[in-house]
Amino acid sequence: MTEALFWGLFSSAALFLGQWLAKPLGRSERAIGLMMGFGGGTLLAAVAYELIPAGNITDGWQIIAWALVGALVYYVGDRVIDSSGGEARLAVASGRAQGGSGMAMFLGALLDGIPEAFILGLGLALGGQISLAFLAAIFVSNVPQGLAGTTSLQEAGTPDRRIAVMWGLLTVACGLASGLGYLMADHLSDLGTYASAFAGGAVLMMLADSMVPESYRHGGRLTGLLTVIGFLAAGILTVLQ
Repeated sequence: MTEALFWGLFSSAALFLGQWLAKPLGRSERAIGLMMGFGGGTLLAAVAYELIPAGNITDGWQIIAWALVGALVYYVGDRVIDSSGGEARLAVASGRAQGGSGMAMFLGALLDGIPEAFILGLGLALGGQISLAFLAAIFVSNVPQGLAGTTSLQEAGTPDRRIAVMWGLLTVACGLASGLGYLMADHLSDLGTYASAFAGGAVLMMLADSMVPESYRHGGRLTGLLTVIGFLAAGILTVLQ
């Protein structure tokens, strides 16, 4: 339980690294886009190798159904949050985030992070050890999330101290979600693959809906290469573990 809490906190604490990088890199849209591309690649590998691997899909139609449900839940939640002013949470282009709501952006970041943290704790309980590839994917993807989110919140008029508090609350929430996943492992031992498929669908929806479009918007064509490199780096970690 303690280990699950720690890794959940650790992976989400990368948001603070992103906030720290916002000062030197916050106005460099290209740098942010390239970082997003690399982080998106690591998450794609996490979905392919950890959350919805080929072996799970062959188990039956239930895996596909749970992945679709996860995507649908994220879609509905994201639409609600976007309509409240959270659509600009990854928009770093000048002026695009000024109409955003700080609370809605926070809830959007929470929607992005909770499924990953929950599966991190669940996987630790069911597998007996932390997945280095999945942990690295979450950590790496949270850096550009924190960087772009900080820049967007600053453009929306949110003070730096309040942004730090928001990231702190989000980090604690993800730590608790990881701990909850660990505690629920006994009740989900037969449903672990379904829970992973649900999270995989939600993560894929997040990538297609916001992270990949924004990364290409800011990083240009080179983003595709960084996405492939991120995918391969996470895949290598999976093989080596």
